[in-house]
Amino acid sequence: MRYTQLGRTGLKVSRIVLGTMNFGGQTDEAAGHAIMDTALDAGINFFDTADIYGVAEEKGLTEKVIGRWFAQGGGRRDKVVLATKVYGNMSEDGKAWNEESWPNHDRLSALNIRRAVEASLRRLGTDHIDVYQFHHIDRRTPFDEIWQAVDVLVRQGKILHAGSSNFPGYKIAQANESAANRGSMGLVSEQCLYNLAERRAELDVIPAAREYGLGVIPWSPLHQGLLGGALRKEREAVGARTKVGRSAAGLADPVVRARVQAYEDLLGKHGLEPGEVALAWLLTRPGVTGPIVGPRTQEQFASALRAVELELDEELLAGLDEIFPGPGPAPEAFAW
Repeated sequence: MRYTQLGRTGLKVSRIVLGTMNFGGQTDEAAGHAIMDTALDAGINFFDTADIYGVAEEKGLTEKVIGRWFAQGGGRRDKVVLATKVYGNMSEDGKAWNEESWPNHDRLSALNIRRAVEASLRRLGTDHIDVYQFHHIDRRTPFDEIWQAVDVLVRQGKILHAGSSNFPGYKIAQANESAANRGSMGLVSEQCLYNLAERRAELDVIPAAREYGLGVIPWSPLHQGLLGGALRKEREAVGARTKVGRSAAGLADPVVRARVQAYEDLLGKHGLEPGEVALAWLLTRPGVTGPIVGPRTQEQFASALRAVELELDEELLAGLDEIFPGPGPAPEAFAW
């Protein structure tokens, strides 16, 4: 495994980030534990989750699955850089959330941040969170209030760093200017939608992240499966997800289909796997810490590990740029 610093922090993290969103849902708990074991054995030390991950009837289930894995011992918690998120609506009685019953159980108010941290720590079975991420921007709460809450939690040792997710570039700037005025460290990472087919982050998000020293953590690196050999899987009729998932919706558009076909044809000439190339391409991009991979199976996970060692030559990179040009707005067909 290869490692890098997370933004301007002293944290050393793996260049593949294990995404756990499927754990407890599409991936049962035993399989999730097995994947985490494999990840740790392979040297992946950066795990990402969120308080709302789970199933409809039990948000927070994924954090509990991770917590029960930590509880198995063997130094698991000490070996992991743990990231989770706050923002989504969460009730405390297991019933459906509504604003009338739980008016302060979502967004980034100081009250909700404090409550959500405590709840995540209980579910995760740990005494601290390494990177506590704001899942979305909150236009109702000023950054001064957000940083006041974060500063208290840092002093208490309950979180080490704060990160963002789905922030536009100007909000990254606002957040870190506000933090600097308080003498606080501010955001150290940004999770954003970024892949070969969706490069709009190159316009403002990644430049802002690099300017303020944030590590960039791309999510959906395979663009909902389109970059993972979607046309080949369609031909082979592999898996129900291929037939009914979002990749099928994208392939219904002739512009998308033509680009994906060109992508798979190019890689076929080089004898390369599409999913592995999509991940390896992200690892070549300036400012990128590592993409989030959310495997549902051990086979998918093995493919992600191979991407770390894959070297893409200049000719291939130029060919990828021709098919998926950037920077600039992604083709309208990819905005679904």
